[in-house]
Amino acid sequence: MFTSSKAKSAVVALTILVIAGISAWVYQLANGLAVTGMSNINSWGAYIIMFMLFVGLSAGGLIVASSAHVFNIKQFKKVALPAVITSTVCICCAGLFILLDLGGIQRVWRILTGPNPSSVLVWDMTIITIYLVINILDLVLIIRGNEHKVEVLSRIALPVAILVHSVTAWIFGLQIARAWYSAIMAPIFVASAMDSGLALLIIALAALERAGIFTTGAKLFKDLSGLLAVFIAVDAFFIGCELLTMAYPGAGEAVALGHMLQGATAPFFWFEAICGLLIPFLILVFSKNREKRGLVIGASALVVLGVFAKRVWLLLTSFITPNVEGANGISLGTFAAQADAANMWAQTGSYAPTVIEILVIVGVISLGALAFIILSNKMLKRNSTEPAADAQSTTAE
Repeated sequence: MFTSSKAKSAVVALTILVIAGISAWVYQLANGLAVTGMSNINSWGAYIIMFMLFVGLSAGGLIVASSAHVFNIKQFKKVALPAVITSTVCICCAGLFILLDLGGIQRVWRILTGPNPSSVLVWDMTIITIYLVINILDLVLIIRGNEHKVEVLSRIALPVAILVHSVTAWIFGLQIARAWYSAIMAPIFVASAMDSGLALLIIALAALERAGIFTTGAKLFKDLSGLLAVFIAVDAFFIGCELLTMAYPGAGEAVALGHMLQGATAPFFWFEAICGLLIPFLILVFSKNREKRGLVIGASALVVLGVFAKRVWLLLTSFITPNVEGANGISLGTFAAQADAANMWAQTGSYAPTVIEILVIVGVISLGALAFIILSNKMLKRNSTEPAADAQSTTAE
């Protein structure tokens, strides 16, 4: 399957990273979530950040693929298969991050036996499962070349792709006790899914073309880059709307806004605003720049990193100041707090991922990269050879 020495080396390196990630996860299972940087104040951390990121990356890919068939955009149909492959891999990674964050994965079956319909988490689990099934069906139908069924499925896949990130946003946006509480949280999530998902697809297409597996074409690559510029502008608009709402006198979000603009999470906010939105837009808004693949790939990478930074400041800003008054605050529940009873209480939160968390995250990303390489080699090569075989048989007849 992997003919070049570089491809074989990449597979070996990724496999080693996957094994390291599994080892770190086993250690986490044996010792509990206390080995992470999370606590009773910062009950969500790097795993949930990566979950949000990968759900968006996945939704963006399926939105592009489905839109091509729903609106009959012929030039985008060409990239439907790599887009769905990317989407499928990303949603599987997102699901893995949720399972990792549960800690006691051996009790995950209780979600099925005792779901709480009023919980947004149950909605999210349901829509992600439906979304994964749609991705798999889409892959099968595209490979078989059943255009009619792909078009029918795309009419379902497009709203589901939007809904999967909307429900993820509602996990945060419906929590009144946190600064996430916002009516436009879902549009913000969908907008960032569209630009980050398309950015990842552009990077993937460039990598596949360099590997000789898939050819995008200069015009299509330029068209996708132009669409990315539009998505970036929409994302920036929604962020601006949220900032205006938070900053308006009497909104009651002064503390959270202070953390974002000049506090603990400010570096991530400003990185997203400047490097993740402004710079990529200024690059891609000019037609000549969209013809330069190096610039487009660089801008796309900045968009993905910018959305990652957004997930960091969006999640952690609301954990810095817990919604508690009086008494001693909240018991941290960490190993360090247990060893020092005098400092086990806190009224402000702090979080940094541990080596264990980082190794697990690298392992999941490496597993996703391996899955993408394998699926691309099998499906894209097979899909490209079938038309040629059909043409030869037609000629022979």
